[in-house]
Amino acid sequence: MPDSRNWFPATPDHRRRRFAASRRQGVFIHLGGESLINFASNDYLGLSFHEAVCMGAKGALDEAVGSGASRLVSGDDPMLHRLEEKLAAWKGYEACLIAGSGMLANIGLLQALADRHTHTFSDKLNHASLVDGVRLSGAKAHRYAHLDYTQIESLLHQHKAAKRIIVSDGIFSMDGDAADSSTLLNLAEACDTLLVIDDAHGIGVIGPEGKGITAKDGIAGHSRLIEVGTFGKAFGSYGAFILGTRELIEALRQRQRTVIYSTALPVAMIAAAETALALIQRGDELQQLNRNLKLFKEQTAGSGFMASDSPIQPLVIGSDEQALEMAAALRENGFFVPAIRPPTVPEGTARLRFTISAAHSTEQIETLTTCLRGLL
Repeated sequence: MPDSRNWFPATPDHRRRRFAASRRQGVFIHLGGESLINFASNDYLGLSFHEAVCMGAKGALDEAVGSGASRLVSGDDPMLHRLEEKLAAWKGYEACLIAGSGMLANIGLLQALADRHTHTFSDKLNHASLVDGVRLSGAKAHRYAHLDYTQIESLLHQHKAAKRIIVSDGIFSMDGDAADSSTLLNLAEACDTLLVIDDAHGIGVIGPEGKGITAKDGIAGHSRLIEVGTFGKAFGSYGAFILGTRELIEALRQRQRTVIYSTALPVAMIAAAETALALIQRGDELQQLNRNLKLFKEQTAGSGFMASDSPIQPLVIGSDEQALEMAAALRENGFFVPAIRPPTVPEGTARLRFTISAAHSTEQIETLTTCLRGLL
């Protein structure tokens, strides 16, 4: 008889993932009795603890905690429809569909778009949600080397089909670099394909008014383009959204299983996200983030960081053990920067992934970079 105790092979200690008990308080994280300055969060604008965002959520909590049912069963709070309209208008699309999380958005989107007759063309460093979405769709999958647009063009010419989709992250979460979304759209037009861009790490922090990679590259709202964003990073809330043409979004309402069969987001998260959108549009936090990022890059110039203009600033260490040692040394000095190891990143590229927030102070960034120079 199978025994769940030995169903999986043992995980080596240097690869073991641990879910530590922690509590965030602003830019600090309280972990194992220590209070550390958090340089690992995706809360790039510090909005998850912004007073106005918290007040927005609290106001909605006076009415209810959970939503009680799926969107299909009992409908939506009007605030959800209002936020979808605001996001579409802000990003320059015809329509928007809110989903429970980025993982649910991408998996459900690709399953709705693709089937076994579809060919997909994906960057090898795409997020797991895009990878799994392609796999679960049953599509014929083709992967191209990271940001290698010559290779994807060759693959597109090799594999003809009535339904084809190019799939890419906007900002890549472990490297911090960006797709050239305008080049991808040009390929989509030349080869008659759709283009899916997941800009979870770009929306709110990249491009004019923080509108993301597609706005920076001037392609937002194109009829071939489907864009995915999240509330869980720069917005400081939770949930995700899909942007596209009115016809596409209506079709997803009918076909996207991860929306149809999921409980709707709590209204408190929608209220928080709507407040966050107003703050992002105002722009104060984005300006501060850009100042902080500029300071960090100046202080770490020549230290071996990967090229990145995003708040994600990776430093490749190499072996798992060395990365863990460096993370431990930073922790001893009061900084939380966990080691990122395979299989999250390729073998031999274990790294420290520093993330910069608008909420970090100049002193915190300078103290961190001084400490880091002493360790390298």
